[in-house]
Amino acid sequence: MAHLFQVGAGSGGMPVLDALARDARLGAVTLVEPDVYQRHNVVRHLFPLSAVGRPKAELAREWLLERRPDLDVRLLPYDLTDADRQAALDEAVASADLGVCAADNEKAKFHFDALMRRHRRPWTLGEVLSGGIGGFVHAFVPGGPCYGCVASHLKRSVNVDNSPAPDYSAPGGPIHEVTVPADVASIHAVASLHALITLGLLAESPPPFVSLLLSLRRVPGIFEEAFRPYRFRIARAAGCLLCQQRPAPSSVEELDVALDQALARLADE
Repeated sequence: MAHLFQVGAGSGGMPVLDALARDARLGAVTLVEPDVYQRHNVVRHLFPLSAVGRPKAELAREWLLERRPDLDVRLLPYDLTDADRQAALDEAVASADLGVCAADNEKAKFHFDALMRRHRRPWTLGEVLSGGIGGFVHAFVPGGPCYGCVASHLKRSVNVDNSPAPDYSAPGGPIHEVTVPADVASIHAVASLHALITLGLLAESPPPFVSLLLSLRRVPGIFEEAFRPYRFRIARAAGCLLCQQRPAPSSVEELDVALDQALARLADE
């Protein structure tokens, strides 16, 4: 039976986890979730008002075991990027078969991508657009493009927001936060797609695309019609600083040249 490694059990991550855990092919789940359930979460979450103040990880485990008492649920209730927890995270990913990222910040997405690539595990990522106008689901497989390749490609070729975009070339840099929350219906629509594509990876049947964008509302200047899918076949970027293997510089001079070339590639993005 398969072992799922998932980060995030929020309003988007929990519906994905619920749908996946009901599949009998899944036997174990490791969940990374450090947050506490807050009152403002209630309007968009599966958990009830009475659960406010409790750790989301514990609530998720109770939810899953009520529906799958046989499921092995393991909790890692801390931040994915916590430097002191990386050994435990590496061990968990090494024992997993696939991953799901339901994090809502760029630093965590890049970190998750690095973990999955290090252990050559397939994984998926769902992203709901600001205001719930649509959403992306990305599917990553070993040897394919990394999150940096995909984010950079989409930033250049797809306009889904008129507000400033994140700087994908600098994962640790300042991030523009979404200010218009999505409604529950939009979140669950994207979460259902996320779960379906993940189940395809579980069946060793990856989709014929890397990224799927589904418009949920007509927005002039962005989406001319609702419920239209856009499929993106994205190759690994030849100049990707994250996933392309390059020989290590053998001297200070070569290191300076490599750094200059890397900065030039970023300037061209």
